[in-house]
Amino acid sequence: MKRNLVFPLIGVCALVLTSLACQTLLGGGSNLPQAGSAPADTILFQDDFSDSNSGWDAVRVDEGITDYENGAYRIFVNMQNNDVWANPGLSFTDVHIAVDATKIGGPDDNDFGVICRYEDADNFYFFIISSDGFYGIGKVSGGEQSLLGMDGMGQSDAIFQGAATNHIEAECKGSQLTLWANGTQLFSTEDSEFSSGDVGLIAGTFDTVGTDISFDNFIVTRP
Repeated sequence: MKRNLVFPLIGVCALVLTSLACQTLLGGGSNLPQAGSAPADTILFQDDFSDSNSGWDAVRVDEGITDYENGAYRIFVNMQNNDVWANPGLSFTDVHIAVDATKIGGPDDNDFGVICRYEDADNFYFFIISSDGFYGIGKVSGGEQSLLGMDGMGQSDAIFQGAATNHIEAECKGSQLTLWANGTQLFSTEDSEFSSGDVGLIAGTFDTVGTDISFDNFIVTRP
C-alpha cells in the first residue's frame, strides 16, 4: 500500500536554490472543460508556457529543476523524499485549477499535482496523484504536513499509470476541496484554515529520486 506521506519537513531554502521552493510532503465527473475551452469571463489565469517570461520560476540546480522547457513547464526532483513546487505569484480565493501533467522520467512511485491558497512555504493546500495510481488531498500548516480526510493515499483506476499524461483538476471553494483525474472525481473533503493565496504546481519523490514531470495547459477559473 502507498505510504501515508508523513515525513519530516526538509526545507530547501538552506540550499542555494533561490526561488526553487522545496520541502518534503506527505510523500464522479469533472465540472470543468479541458484547459483552453472555459468561458472567457470565468478565467482568472491561464498559461500554456509558450512564453518563458510569464512569471514562473526558472531554476536549474543539482537538486532539482523548475523551468520552462519545450513549450511546457518542467519540475524535476533529484532529492529523496522531497517535493518541489513553483508559483506564478498571484492571489485568489475560490478557484478551479486544471492542468495536463505528463511523466517524462523517473519512478512511478512519485507524486505530482497542483497547489491552491498558497500563503508561504509553510502554509498551503496540495492535490496530488502518482504514476502508480494513487492520490491525495492535503495541506502544509505551520510547516507540518498532513493528508485531509484520509489516513493514507487512495488508489484509483482513473489515474493513467506510467509514462502517461493525466488531466488533473482541483477545486478550492469555500471550505470544500475536491480532486479529479481525467474527468473522474477522486476525493472531496473540507478544511477552512486557508481562505486565499497563490496557485501552483508540485512534484516530488519518495525513496527513489528522479521524478520528472512536464506540465501544460494550466488554467485557473472561477468555480
